[in-house]
Amino acid sequence: MNTDLTTPASGSGLAAENLTLAYDGRRVVEGLSLAIPTGRITAVVGANACGKSTLLRGLSRLLAPHSGAVYLDGRLIHTMRGKDLARELGMLPQSPIAPDGITVLDLIKRGRSPHQSWWRQWSPQDEQAVYEALAATGLSGQADRSVDELSGGQRQRAWIAMALAQGTPVLLLDEPTNHLDLAHQIDILDLVIDLNREQGRTVVLVLHDLNHACRYADHVVAMKNGQIAAQGAPAEVFSKELIADVFGLTCTVIADPAGGGPHIIPFGRHHTATGP
Repeated sequence: MNTDLTTPASGSGLAAENLTLAYDGRRVVEGLSLAIPTGRITAVVGANACGKSTLLRGLSRLLAPHSGAVYLDGRLIHTMRGKDLARELGMLPQSPIAPDGITVLDLIKRGRSPHQSWWRQWSPQDEQAVYEALAATGLSGQADRSVDELSGGQRQRAWIAMALAQGTPVLLLDEPTNHLDLAHQIDILDLVIDLNREQGRTVVLVLHDLNHACRYADHVVAMKNGQIAAQGAPAEVFSKELIADVFGLTCTVIADPAGGGPHIIPFGRHHTATGP
C-alpha cells in the first residue's frame, strides 16, 4: 500500500483486453487490446473521431465496456470500489467545468476526496498534497483566486493540480493542451514531464499535435477507426506512410534538431512535397 499520499507507488499497470466501447449501440472502439507502459508517458494520437477520447473514458471507467475488460494491476476496474480506483487512477477530461465561484485552492482540495472517509477526515497529509500540487503547477500565488478569473493556461494548470493532489500512480489527460496558445501548451507538457520524471507517474494523454507527441512521449499509440494502427516509440511509429494512412496527410519526417527524435513536416495542396 502506498503510504506517501503525495508520491505514487511503483508497479502500477493499466491494460485493456479485447475492449469494445460504444455509445447508444454505435461502436467507437472495437476489440482493442493495449498495455500502457508503466512509469512512462504514452501519447494517443489519431484523426478526429477515431476513438482517442473514448478509449480514455473506457480506461478510466467513465464509460462501461460493451465487451472486453480493463485491468489495473491485474484487477478488473469495474469490480473495484469507486474510492479505491480513484486512489490509483486519475482522469482529467476535455474542458472540465468548475463550480461557479470556486477558488483554485478549493478546486484542488477536491482531489483529496478519495482519501476521505467518516473515520479519516482532512489531515496534514492532505494539506501537504494540496500545497505541493499548487507549487508543482506554479499556482501558489493564485490559490485564493476564483477559477473563473484565470487565463486558459492557468485554469488548465488548476485542473491538473487537482488531479495531482489526488495522488494517483496513473494519470489520464484528455487533450490537456486544447485551446491553449503555444507557450502554454509547452508549459503544460513540461509539467507532464516533471510529474513523470520526478514522481514516477504513468501518464496517458491524448494529443493532436504530432510533434508534441514526438518530443514529449516515450510511447505512442496511433489509432484509426477505433483500432490501433501502430504503437511503440515515436521513432518507430511516425513515418510518412503511417501518417498518410492514419491522417490522410502527405508529409516528410526529419530528425528533430532539438532532440534527435522524429519531426513531422506536413504538406498542403500549395506546398511541394520534397525530401525523404
